[in-house]
Amino acid sequence: MKKIRLTIPSLTLLLLLTNCDSAPQPHHKETKSEIVAAARQQIGKTVSYDPSYQSLSYPNGDIPLEAGVCTDVVIRALRTSHQLDLQKLVHEDMKANFSSYPKIWGLKGTDKNIDHRRVPNLQTYFKRMGYQLKLTDNPANYLAGDLVTCTVPPHLPHIMIVSSRTNATGTPLVIHNIGSGTREEDRLFEFKLTGHYRIPTNKKSPR
Repeated sequence: MKKIRLTIPSLTLLLLLTNCDSAPQPHHKETKSEIVAAARQQIGKTVSYDPSYQSLSYPNGDIPLEAGVCTDVVIRALRTSHQLDLQKLVHEDMKANFSSYPKIWGLKGTDKNIDHRRVPNLQTYFKRMGYQLKLTDNPANYLAGDLVTCTVPPHLPHIMIVSSRTNATGTPLVIHNIGSGTREEDRLFEFKLTGHYRIPTNKKSPR
């Protein structure tokens, strides 16, 4: 049997070819995030978009899981991952600091059924809590579990959760509900971003 001798360069090439299938690809890259895991659990369960006004229990009120809007993805994810009830948190802060919140809807007082389900109110709350980060067009600045807001034409405010998965070029995917239920999609920079927020990893309500 003839023996085959491999030179160092040949051996190196062989090893690279042998391992090429197992090398991690950019779109498979994933980092751990409790918020992302909680948001991903909604995929396939929240299958429709329902912006209608509904009366909710308080605290921890929610509409049926199969429906919701973009804010409901965030609300549910933070309740599951961090035990943070945005309904209660926004309501209490808005009640104590009503003048600091938007008056887009002509409100004269708080409404625990809808206030936390409105993107501009969440933006105000996150900013007041010190969660706001500088907006950039660098994908590396958006970490798994971050929250981003944008404007969907013509003027619809929208919020998304930055995913732990990326596309082939390294840009993170997002988890959101933009009209067809909760989905994980490659749409981070599709619309003009208006806000970037990061919940501290130690920010959890006591059980």
